[in-house]
Amino acid sequence: MTSSAPPVPTEDAASRPLIGRIWRDYLSGRKTALILSLVCAAIAGIANATILQMLQPAIDGMFQSKPVTVAGVFVVQPEHALLAIPAVIVGIALIWTMAALGQAALVNRIGHGIVGDIQVRLFGAMIRADLARLRSQHSGAFVSSVLFDANLVREAFTNGVVNYTQHGLTLIAVILYMAWSDWKLTAIVLLGAPLIAYVIRRFGKRMRKATTGAMVETENLSTALMENLDGVRLIKIENREAAEQDRVAEVIDRRQRHVIKSADSRAFAGPFSNLVAMLIVAAVMAYAGWQARQGEMTVGAFAAYVGLLMSAGQSLRQVTNLQTVMAEGLTAARRLFASLDIAPEIREAAAPQPLPPGPATVVFDDVTFSYGSAPTITDVSLTMKPGETVALVGPSGGGKSTLLSLLPRFYDVTSGKVSINGTDLRALSLSDLRARIALVTQEPFLFDDTIAANIAYARPEATPEQIAEAARSAAAHDFITALPEGYQTRAGEGGMRLSGGQRQRIAIARAFLKDAPILLLDEATSALDTESETLVQAALERLMAGRSTLMIAHRLSTVRHATRIVVLEAGKIVESGTHAALVKKGGLYARLAKQQSLDGTPPVATVA
Repeated sequence: MTSSAPPVPTEDAASRPLIGRIWRDYLSGRKTALILSLVCAAIAGIANATILQMLQPAIDGMFQSKPVTVAGVFVVQPEHALLAIPAVIVGIALIWTMAALGQAALVNRIGHGIVGDIQVRLFGAMIRADLARLRSQHSGAFVSSVLFDANLVREAFTNGVVNYTQHGLTLIAVILYMAWSDWKLTAIVLLGAPLIAYVIRRFGKRMRKATTGAMVETENLSTALMENLDGVRLIKIENREAAEQDRVAEVIDRRQRHVIKSADSRAFAGPFSNLVAMLIVAAVMAYAGWQARQGEMTVGAFAAYVGLLMSAGQSLRQVTNLQTVMAEGLTAARRLFASLDIAPEIREAAAPQPLPPGPATVVFDDVTFSYGSAPTITDVSLTMKPGETVALVGPSGGGKSTLLSLLPRFYDVTSGKVSINGTDLRALSLSDLRARIALVTQEPFLFDDTIAANIAYARPEATPEQIAEAARSAAAHDFITALPEGYQTRAGEGGMRLSGGQRQRIAIARAFLKDAPILLLDEATSALDTESETLVQAALERLMAGRSTLMIAHRLSTVRHATRIVVLEAGKIVESGTHAALVKKGGLYARLAKQQSLDGTPPVATVA
């Protein structure tokens, strides 16, 4: 499988605009909470370093009975050290605890708020995207972004940033305390900084590469899982369970390789940094021991210095590990923004014209449409007046569904125009246009909600009486009231708790309730049994009355009473007229009618 995930630049400069956008879009509105969390992180980091620095006065004052200076200000005599120094440590610990609690609470609220914002924006971008884009990208990619990538951004730009601040300030505070204690010794320590920076940078590159690969395979895994759930009936009937398990296992294996590489990079960076730190500790101990023999360093000073040095190493390891979190967050942010920045091709006019309510005359004027290089529809012109039913028939691939999809602007014409009451569709607002159109398809979609909510989907403010009246018009009221919970019965996922005919009649009831002047019927009865088709066809005839109806049908029995039948072949209109006139003409429609025994001749008997 392939992925359209954007490449990850390795230069820090490439990340600055991205970080700036994250700040503008998601953090600037929470800057007060973020600043407070950073302040809490700074207090916690400094308090942690201060507690370690207290080792020197604690050891010298409590065990060696010497006057000591606490925090560079207060001189504590040996007789007071036993109470004063522990009290100071407890006070600093309380400050650290309060700061850590405040940091955690603020980060949680900021982080999950960011996740919610990202998920809402991603869903909004997905649901408003052009149909062409939605069909070109598997839904698993969207699921992966909404559930996985958004959390990576949260982790990086809340916990990651705040922990970076905390451990970074701890590191700075520790180094300052070390320099205050012995600047010569601290200079020796800082000689190892370039080597540690090299280790961090080297493993950081590996982590970024592995993170990108893991995200791509997570998207592939989401796609594979959704395909298997959608196609589970086919998988079972063809005995392909083992094969599909192997296919998913292969995707998981590819993902695991990237995840393990990322985890290894994170795990290996710490020990390498620790090795450098231990070499520095060894050098410090040698130098400190020499100083102690010269009488220039006390036991307390030595213990405090080593404690600070070990804390510096721990903070450095944390900063190193956070490289993975930040790399994952930046990579996820690039993918998210790549999805959010795709501008829809179906756009509204800057100043859309109003479409007055009432009957609608639809005109296709010399319309040509192409998905790619070859046109799907060529020079199609037809008019549909209020109360007329125009039926589109013809061989598969002739352009029927494409022509129908141009009316609600699921796609835009390549040339020519489609108009309603003389106004080009592209001059109307999309919401105004689509409010005037009702659509009933071959396999109507129902949400896993109550039947009442599904009928009222286009008019959620409808009363129960209006919903019931629409259901009666669609011949659905009787079977709905016979259900255990009536109109409050849930339809199930995709409406699967109902039969095909029941789902179709609920979709028709939805169209009745919407009461739009334009009706689109896309193979609305082709998937039904004879009994259901009879009920649905009668409901459709009531629905079509007085409306401008454009319908597609392969069963020509459903279109023989249409006002006008338009025969499409290879994207062009080859015939147009009534059923009787087209049968008499003896062209393509007559041949199709003969195949379905609709030309007035008896069907040809066959011998089994």
